[in-house]
Parts: sequence; C-alpha cells; structure tokens
Amino acid sequence: MVKYSDSELNKVFHALSDSTRRGILARLAQGDAVVTELAEPFDMSLPAISKHLTVLEKAGLLRRHKDGRIRRCQLIAEPLQPAADWIKFYRQFWETKLDSLAAYLEKKQQNEDVLKK
Repeated sequence: MVKYSDSELNKVFHALSDSTRRGILARLAQGDAVVTELAEPFDMSLPAISKHLTVLEKAGLLRRHKDGRIRRCQLIAEPLQPAADWIKFYRQFWETKLDSLAAYLEKKQQNEDVLKK
C-alpha cells in the first residue's frame, strides 16, 4: 500500500465528511468566490460558514486572502490526490466482492432456470 501522512489524510477526510464543506468545495471548483457567495446556498450564519472555511483551510483545501474588505477563497485541489489514491487502493477489494456477488447471482439464476424446466 502507498504510504500517506495520516495526519494530512485525516484532515482531508474530516473536511470532506460534512456536506456543507463538500458544497463549498464544489462551488470553488467553478472558480474563486467571496465568503458571502459561498454562504448564499446554505441556511447558516456567516460565522458558521467561516468555521467550515477554517476546517477546509486547515486541511489545505482552501486558501483565503483579503482583497480590501472582501475575503476571497480559492480551491487548492492538491491535497485531494492522496485521498483519491487511498480510495483507489481499496477499490480493488470492493470490486472483487462485487464481481463475486455477480457471479453468485448469475449461477443462482441459472440453477433456478434449470429447475423451472
């Protein structure tokens, strides 16, 4: 298995564990945005959105910078690569299980078809 920094991987998975943060990342994938734009689709206060942004920032997925009185946010996608690699490594295991299940169900269906004749 590929070696990853547990701390960094944990931060990324923690950041991705919340639907609001995933929504923020999805919006930022379209381009940079100001905090008020990011908060718009969510029914929560700006301080609550700011807490989500802090989690994303600590995971290295977001960069905030001041532009006068406005805070702009930018997606930093690089930390997602180790998480994607980790998931890809384990994909082989669930695909093997699904292939086995498909073979079992196919055999069962064939046996039932034989019994019906």
